[in-house]
Amino acid sequence: MKRILLACGAGVCTSTAARVKVEKLLNEKGYEGQYKIDQCKVAEVPSRSSNFDFVISTTMKPDGVKCPFVSGVCFLTGVGIDKTTKEILELMEK
Repeated sequence: MKRILLACGAGVCTSTAARVKVEKLLNEKGYEGQYKIDQCKVAEVPSRSSNFDFVISTTMKPDGVKCPFVSGVCFLTGVGIDKTTKEILELMEK
C-alpha cells in the first residue's frame, strides 16, 4: 500500500482537483486499492512527509520534505502532464 500526501496552499481546493486526476490515473493503470491519499496544507508537508512514500503538491516544494516530491502543478495547468505521470508511476513501482 503506497501512502501519498497531496498538498496545496490551504489543503482543500487545488489538492482536491489534483486528487481526482491522480486517482483516475492510478486506477486506470491498475493501482486501484493499492494506494491511500491524504491531503494537507503545504506548510504541513515537512512534518508529515516522513510517513509517506511520496508527496504531490500543487504549490512550490517546501524545505524539509523527507520523501520524494512531485510537482502537481500540471494537474491544474495541463502543461507537463506526461512527465509528471511518468514520475508518479515510477514511484508507484518502487
